[in-house]
Amino acid sequence: MSSRLPASERRQQLLDTALATFARLGYRDAAMNDIADAAGVTKPVLYQHFASKRELFLELLADVASRLRSAVRDAVSSSAAVGPRAQVEAGFAAWFNWVDTNRDGFTVLFDSEVRRDPEFAEQAAKVQRQMADTVAEFIVAEGLDPDRRRLLAYGIVGLGESTCRRWLEKEIALDADELAVQVSSLAWSGLRGLSPN
Repeated sequence: MSSRLPASERRQQLLDTALATFARLGYRDAAMNDIADAAGVTKPVLYQHFASKRELFLELLADVASRLRSAVRDAVSSSAAVGPRAQVEAGFAAWFNWVDTNRDGFTVLFDSEVRRDPEFAEQAAKVQRQMADTVAEFIVAEGLDPDRRRLLAYGIVGLGESTCRRWLEKEIALDADELAVQVSSLAWSGLRGLSPN
């Protein structure tokens, strides 16, 4: 069994272990015993922190989503990302680098199994809404109202998600920064051609 940790550290350790377990086995096939064993704790210790597998998974989705959003938001609002084009590139670079180093997080957050459960799907949809809201702030086109900007932002979020899926499935030999440059150039070309008509 693992050494005694402060409650907050133990909780984070359990979330991290659960992430790897759910990514490997899927929500349905992963059992609380699998997570407890992988974390080196007893099942009662796991239940001291999470009342059920469902509660654990919902908290895990929120945790992963928060880390992804923070990575993108921090990159886009950094002093290095001056101007809309640099912000688009910084956002994609942060997203792809986050996915590259957090593949389990991407797998769990965007898994099709998540989309089939209404409560899990709502958490995934919340991530998409928040990402789209962030992206919409950086779509600058004269005469384009906020609703249209937000709708187009969903398209950019979908572009990022779909690109990540294909990149990870086929292990295409591009590093995250190179991929970000190419995808952001594609997105930027489209954004520059926007008009409200």
